[in-house]
Amino acid sequence: MTSDSRTLVLVPTYNELASLRSIVARIRASVPKADVLIIDDASPDGTGALADSLAATDARVGVLHRPGKQGLGAAYLAGFRHAITDDYHVVVEIDADGSHNPADLPSMLDLVDEGADLVIGSRWVPGGSVHNWPAARRLISRTGNLYSRLMLRSRIRDITAGYRAYRVPVLASLDLNGVSSQGYCFQVELAWTIEKRGFRVVEHPITFVERTEGTSKMHLGIVTEALWRVTYWGVRDRISLRSTRRSSADRDAGAGR
Repeated sequence: MTSDSRTLVLVPTYNELASLRSIVARIRASVPKADVLIIDDASPDGTGALADSLAATDARVGVLHRPGKQGLGAAYLAGFRHAITDDYHVVVEIDADGSHNPADLPSMLDLVDEGADLVIGSRWVPGGSVHNWPAARRLISRTGNLYSRLMLRSRIRDITAGYRAYRVPVLASLDLNGVSSQGYCFQVELAWTIEKRGFRVVEHPITFVERTEGTSKMHLGIVTEALWRVTYWGVRDRISLRSTRRSSADRDAGAGR
C-alpha cells in the first residue's frame, strides 16, 4: 500500500463526543501515514473542542469548524475541496460513530493503488454484512439500493454506502458546485456520476456495525429526498436517451434521402 502517504480521511461530526476519540485513534492505527480532517458543524455537545484537543497533540489530525449544521453532503464537499487544494492523492469518507471499521482502510487503499477510481466499502456484496440492524432497517437499505440501481441503471450494489475512498483527481474533474443532495442521496449522486463518467468503481466487502453510542442521524427526510431525487434522475435520463436516439434516427433518415 502506497496511497496512505497522501491520503486524507474525512470524519464529519455533529454531536459525536462519545465516539470521536476512539474512531480517530483507530484510523491513526490503521493508516498511520494518512492525515485526518475532522469536520465539525458546531456540535453543541463539545465535539469541536475535543477535536481541537486531538489536533493539538497529533500533527496529522486537523479540524475544520463550520458555523452550524449544514448537512453531511456539504461537509464532505468542504473536505473534498480541501483535499484538492492540498494536492492529496486519495480522500476517504468514514463515519464518526464507529460503524465503519478503519481496519478495512489498507485493503481499500490497495484497490486504489491497483487502479480503482472509487472504492466503496460495501455491505451488500458477497463477504459484506450488517450487524445489529433490525429487519426493517435492512429492508429499507436493500430496497433503496435495488431501486436506485434499477432507476439509474447502475451496477453498484451498495450505492448508498458511506465508507469510500476516492482518487482525488477524479473528484477534481467533477462539477462539485453542482452537487446539492445530502445524506444517502449525496452518496448515490457521487457514485452514479463517477460511474457514468466511465471511471472504475470497485466494491470491497465490509462488516457494518450499528453504532452503540450517540444518536443515529438517519430520519425520514433523508429517505424521502433520496427517493424523489433518484426517481427524477432516472426519468430525466430516460427522456434524454430517447430524445438522443430520436435525433440520431432523424439524421440517419435525412442522410438516406
